[in-house]
Order: sequence, then structure tokens, then C-alpha cells
Amino acid sequence: MTINLKEKFQIHVNVDIPIVVGQDEVSGRRQLIRVISGELIGENLHGTVLPGAIDSQIIRPNGICEISARFGVLLSDNTSFYVENNGIRTAPEEYLEKIKQGFILPSELYYFCTIPTFEIYSPKLNWLILRKFICLGKKTITQVELSYYEIEM
Repeated sequence: MTINLKEKFQIHVNVDIPIVVGQDEVSGRRQLIRVISGELIGENLHGTVLPGAIDSQIIRPNGICEISARFGVLLSDNTSFYVENNGIRTAPEEYLEKIKQGFILPSELYYFCTIPTFEIYSPKLNWLILRKFICLGKKTITQVELSYYEIEM
């Protein structure tokens, strides 16, 4: 069996500075990152990220960042959907101390992958729940680029 990935859309978001909730050597660094704005661009798709989106992260003592982002998207045809994006971001071990302090590395050094799930409110969007996707990300200090790929068989 051959598996292919087909990019379906991208979401570009502008994010605020992380708010550190707490940090210790047992749990890691818990931070909340507010999404300021965002745009969805895809083949036959265009929309905006709705206000109120948040990315809740914990950077574990071993440097693995566990990501849990949740946001709504309003498409140009007035349909909408909700995304729950859970995954990880990792980087080479030599950057561990910088990562634990919240330092953002160049995006090419990260492994940034999530498994999105979708909640839809229109039959036009059934394709989002009838297939599985992975999301690959790139992060800078103020922006995140998310590329959503359908897993094709």
C-alpha cells in the first residue's frame, strides 16, 4: 500500500508573546499563546481565524514541546469549522537549554507536527471529517505557518 500526502490548505497566524503560567524542573514550562489573527488559504478555500484562538503549550524538561491549539475558522462563503491541533515540536538536543528558557530557534531546526481534528457545521465541509490529516508547522517569534495535508491511500 502506498500512502501519499496532499496539501489541502495552509493557515498563517500572527501570535502574541507567550504568557508563562509557570515553570519548574518537574513539569517544564507551561505557556499560553494568544492567536491575534490568521488567514486560511487553499485550493478553492479562503477564510480567517476567528478571535479567541489559543495555543496552550508545555515545554517539558527534555525539550519536547507539547502543543494543543484550538481555533475557529470562518470561510469566505460564511461556513465555519473548528480545529483542535495537538502535536509536538522538537529540536536538536544541543539547543535544549535555550528551548527551556523559551527561546525560539530558526524554523528549519524544528520538527513540528500535529494531528488535527475538525468539527464541522456544514455538509460542504464533510471532507474534513471523512479523511485524516497531518499538519506540519513553521514558527517564528510572531508567526506560525501551518500546512494541512490529507493522508491519501
